[in-house]
Amino acid sequence: MPSSALAAIAALPQADLKTIFATDPGRLDRLVLTQGSIRFDWSKTHLTQEMLSAFQALAQEQGFVARRDALFAGEAVNNTEGRAAEHPAERGEGHPDSVAYAKMLHTRMRGLIDAIEAGALGEIRHILHIGIGGSALGPKLIVDALDGDGVRYDVAIVSNVDGTALERALADFDPQTTLIAIASKTFTTSETMLNAASAINWMVEGGVDDPYGRVIALTAAPDKAMEWGVDETRILPFSESVGGRYSLWSSIGFPAALALGWDAFESLLEGAAAMDRHFRLSDPAENAPLIAAFVDQYYTRVLGCQTRALFAYDERLALLPSYLQQLEMESNGKAVQLDGSPVDGPTAPITWGGVGTDAQHAVFQLLHQGTILTPVEFIASIEQGHALDPAHHRALLVNCFAQGAALMQGKENAADPARAYPGNRPSTTILVDDVTPHILGALLAFYEHRTFANAVLMGINPFDQFGVELGKEIAKSIEADGPQGFDPSTMALMDLALGDG
Repeated sequence: MPSSALAAIAALPQADLKTIFATDPGRLDRLVLTQGSIRFDWSKTHLTQEMLSAFQALAQEQGFVARRDALFAGEAVNNTEGRAAEHPAERGEGHPDSVAYAKMLHTRMRGLIDAIEAGALGEIRHILHIGIGGSALGPKLIVDALDGDGVRYDVAIVSNVDGTALERALADFDPQTTLIAIASKTFTTSETMLNAASAINWMVEGGVDDPYGRVIALTAAPDKAMEWGVDETRILPFSESVGGRYSLWSSIGFPAALALGWDAFESLLEGAAAMDRHFRLSDPAENAPLIAAFVDQYYTRVLGCQTRALFAYDERLALLPSYLQQLEMESNGKAVQLDGSPVDGPTAPITWGGVGTDAQHAVFQLLHQGTILTPVEFIASIEQGHALDPAHHRALLVNCFAQGAALMQGKENAADPARAYPGNRPSTTILVDDVTPHILGALLAFYEHRTFANAVLMGINPFDQFGVELGKEIAKSIEADGPQGFDPSTMALMDLALGDG
């Protein structure tokens, strides 16, 4: 963010939240926006109309419309790698050629799913999906959130290279009825390929005659998959221009499409496409991802908040905080701008969170009475996801709304300061009608575009992730050449744990 714009916004007066509500009767009309089946409520933040106008001016100054148009036009918005970022094309919104290519690959995936359901690969009861990062987090979130809609297979998604994770996933699986999906953009990701090799060995030990015949490869490098041993007919490619943490809409979503059914997966895509159109076509003053980015920028860049907390008051969305950790911190945890110059302030905050009401008895003490200001985001669903007494869901929602009110309102107690709540603590509430494939797709696309909008306001590239490479390079060098030239601490650790001294 340009320092002049930041200084201008920082100079605007900030009132107490209760005062803002008392003096601004039209606040809900301006800071509550309904898009489809999702209601966004930013009214309990400190944004005023004057601040919103200043942020809109900043968006114009940073070329928001041009960069948004470039994203959907399939231009090389990932400037450091000279690539487009075409995840919207997977949902039907993007350059016509890219949309057509994505549709063709989706048709190929559906054909393979139809064949599997028809018994072409024998009886299948279990799906083992092996990936890491975005190749695992997206499918895992979707399957976990929507399994109440009738998952047709046992699904285990393994990302950790720790053998315990794979061993536990396989404990209740029968190798004779297991399908393995290997998700790797390059089909060289070391952790994924080690897990894949162990899974093949498990099938061999289980008496499977042709274990490679039970493998589906999800990759942007089909030649590498064929070299590894996967038949071309069981390779589901996706475009090189689709980044890992944005890839659940592509063939990376295969386990969700197979387990939930193609109709559910298609509805997921349609929901995301609806949010794409909203983001692409809406005026900045009524653009949900952009307004959410204004809130993020105010608390992170203006007030210096280092974290952002997210609490899903719905068990179906329990994995959303973990999913957003990668999406937001890997995208915007950067130190340089598009031209390579240093960023003049903080970038992405640390994303963390949990599930209500569990979190209320774990971390809300700090949020209410701690000395560190943390903007909070609540997510809840009007419809419940279970068949039990509605009292469960009512208690859940009451707690969610009460927490937001308490953070803002606070409570004085001059006689006993330990029982006083300072209040004036900001929160956003996102309320969905239900957790369905269509609504979940729209919600996840909202977060993608919010992340992009934040990047535009800061002048950074959200689509590379070089920060994850150095540790990987060092690990590979240790495996290849042994420990040499490291600091005394690292050498001592390797000697003690690995016997590599």
